Amino acid sequence: MTATSSGSRFVNIGERTNVTGSAKFKKLIMAGDYPAAIEVARQQVENGAQVIDVNMDEGLLDAVEAMTTYLKLIAAEPDIARVPVMVDSSKWEVIEAGLKCVSGKPIVNSISMKEGEEQFLDHARKCMAYGAAVVVMAFDETGQADTKERKIEICERAYKLLVGIDFPPEDIIFDPNVFAVATGIEEHDRYGLDFIEAVVEIRARCPHVHFSGGLSNLSFSFRGNETVRRAMHSVFLYHAIPAGLDMAIVNAGQLDVYDQIDPALREACEDVIMMRRPGVGEDGKTATERLIELAESYKGVNKAEEKAAEEWRGWDVVKRIEHALVRGIDAYVVEDTEEARAAIAAAGGRPIEVIEGPLMGGMNVVGDLFGSGKMFLPQVVKSARVMKKAVAHLIPFIEAEKDAKTKAKGRIIMATVKGDVHDIGKNIVGVVLQCNGYEVIDLGVMVPWSKILESANENQADIIGLSGLITPSLDEMVTVAEEMQRAEMNIPLLIGGATTSKVHTALRIDPAYTGTVVHVLDASRAVGVASQLLSDTQAEGFKSSVAIDYEKVREARAGKGQSDLLPLADARANAFPSDFAHKPAAPAQPGLHVFEDWDLKDLVETFDWTPFFRAWELAGTYPAILTDDVVGESATSLFADAQAMLAKIIDEKWLTARGVCAFWPAHSEGDDILLGDGTRLPFLRQQFKKSRGRANFCLSDFVAPQDDWLGGFAVGIHGIEPHLERFKAAHDDYSDILLKALADRFAEAFAERLHSHVRTTLWGYAPDEQLTNEALIREEYRGIRPAPGYPACPDHSLKPILFDLLKAQHNAGIVLTESQAMLPTAAVSGFYFAHPESQYFGVARIGRDQLEDYAGRRGVDLATAERWLRPNLD
Repeated sequence: MTATSSGSRFVNIGERTNVTGSAKFKKLIMAGDYPAAIEVARQQVENGAQVIDVNMDEGLLDAVEAMTTYLKLIAAEPDIARVPVMVDSSKWEVIEAGLKCVSGKPIVNSISMKEGEEQFLDHARKCMAYGAAVVVMAFDETGQADTKERKIEICERAYKLLVGIDFPPEDIIFDPNVFAVATGIEEHDRYGLDFIEAVVEIRARCPHVHFSGGLSNLSFSFRGNETVRRAMHSVFLYHAIPAGLDMAIVNAGQLDVYDQIDPALREACEDVIMMRRPGVGEDGKTATERLIELAESYKGVNKAEEKAAEEWRGWDVVKRIEHALVRGIDAYVVEDTEEARAAIAAAGGRPIEVIEGPLMGGMNVVGDLFGSGKMFLPQVVKSARVMKKAVAHLIPFIEAEKDAKTKAKGRIIMATVKGDVHDIGKNIVGVVLQCNGYEVIDLGVMVPWSKILESANENQADIIGLSGLITPSLDEMVTVAEEMQRAEMNIPLLIGGATTSKVHTALRIDPAYTGTVVHVLDASRAVGVASQLLSDTQAEGFKSSVAIDYEKVREARAGKGQSDLLPLADARANAFPSDFAHKPAAPAQPGLHVFEDWDLKDLVETFDWTPFFRAWELAGTYPAILTDDVVGESATSLFADAQAMLAKIIDEKWLTARGVCAFWPAHSEGDDILLGDGTRLPFLRQQFKKSRGRANFCLSDFVAPQDDWLGGFAVGIHGIEPHLERFKAAHDDYSDILLKALADRFAEAFAERLHSHVRTTLWGYAPDEQLTNEALIREEYRGIRPAPGYPACPDHSLKPILFDLLKAQHNAGIVLTESQAMLPTAAVSGFYFAHPESQYFGVARIGRDQLEDYAGRRGVDLATAERWLRPNLD
């Protein structure tokens, strides 16, 4: 299932847009106050919900009308529409009406065998036709499954029926029923444990499925006591997620961190949920009775946080080093490392033992905490900074002894491929691997295949890892794989980066190399993949499972073909009918405009902080993420560090913002836009089949056939290099990554701020616009600024045309690599469209007919067009 794009391993399903579960939401819907009801959904997303569950099952409501109205309204809210919708109803007509209104991949909640197999399969086929994933309840003709055995029996039966009609198993979400525990009824005592054990067994019998559950049911006996309910939910998730629970309906803003639950309460919850002490204990009480008794003391109680400031400085040096590593405190690390070295030397030991002993011991703790989800990326990178400073202090002593390096778990070569300059993600993965005991040799950016292979051979590498952000990097990765094959190498090849995917890896890279190729989704997966690949006992099984998985991807793609694509002529016939009755606005200040040094302080006001946190793999929306129960502490600390660095950037003038924009007379001609000087800009049209009334968009739809205008821009953030060199010399990965992430925010803010200036002043088609930063982030303005290489305009090779028009190298100091990546890396470029109906969209997959047509319009051979549009062809 690809309903969510997050890297997160567990999906929170927002429960507040449900009239049966939220009195507030029900009141708003009953009153017809849809604007306020939309805010409920927005709050859920801001609190970290990755799926929105929408339910309108209220007897006094027209559920079909309410569902369709609400879904259409939230589809028009970009910050809500970015998360999938779970269409939730007990009535099939409501579900089907909802499915017709969802633009992305919907999830149906739910279908079951309650009315028999015939109706179950009929509903499943309809869901499949809409491309929906389905929640399948453990419910058959005789009722709900309330024991482990019944849960397994019903889910396995449903699975066999669904795969028998070719329903994709990855789109099946089983809900084996979460029931209330601690009710005082002995038969209910096993409900929590039965759910968890059933998930384990069903997953083994039914490959590729997912699992969900309604978490609030579990703690129903304690309604009114939020402290106990939150603790129960956290304890349940702590055990259920490793067992295979992928998602749960839960208020995303109300979960406690497992380790921060009061130990006595946590133990009592464990006893009840996991049946650790069944029956009557030595105290004469059952686990339920103990939890009920303890719950009384938590009514209305708020936990106070306790923290001992510098008490740890009095600990033993080994414990101090571990504490500094876990907490990311580098103030005393050289002093403590020297104390440990001196003590080891006095006992006849060698300097290397400091690394092999207390330092690696501390980093093992860091690795364990990160792997178990109790520590997050910003903290890990800070830990790496402490480790590097300690090692840097020891290197002269080690070299003086001509000592050997400490034994690493494995040696990994990492590189951003030729033509690509982006490395934040690669650097984060490298830090995480180092924190887990791997030696990482980072070759940097724009690295040709010859250097990658040469370094791997010279250093006897165990793994090669490739990274890339732009589309042409995909072909370069294929080249690396082909050259590894030609060199008869057999070490594993890891693939990562924003432009990469499991599908492309399976279709293009894996077939080029007989060694193992693995697509790694994010930093949190890297350690597990490396560990299995280099394990004496797990490697062969893991490699085999990857090979089987990729073969299934290839088979699925081969079977799919192009049946879901329209002929290009039909797609063009279904073009968006833009209204050109009005005369397009001519720019108030036509021509070219250069900005040598835009005020950085002004740009900070336009920052969108949410992508900043995502770069550090912290899930959530700013500012709600700062108070998130799971990642809030880490996010708040990171935000404070970012603010401190921002002050230095501005006060000490670390960076310079340069940009250029221009406007040209233009008109559309089919799928092309022609400028007044004769420049032709070919664009691509959506070709996948649309439901009735929905157009197949192309950017040329938003430019009139005559007498219109098009704009363009390029902005870049300069001056970062000396500061990165300084951080590198200080072994400070944290500041290095932090500065790069902030530079990216400056570039995006510059693009946002310049676009605002264009709308209100330079082009001037919206002179009275007055929008808050939040409204800008939600794109509540007229017009769009699509960028080459992005969904609406996926061809990076249009950038040289744009740059020539703007004279971007001279006017903004931005240059293009051979793969059309921009230098500096913190840079944004694109086109300006002013039509009131212009909107963002994704071209997605195109057919061979459009590829050939586009190559002709672009004036390139077919192979070149294929290279630039590879992701749209797979």
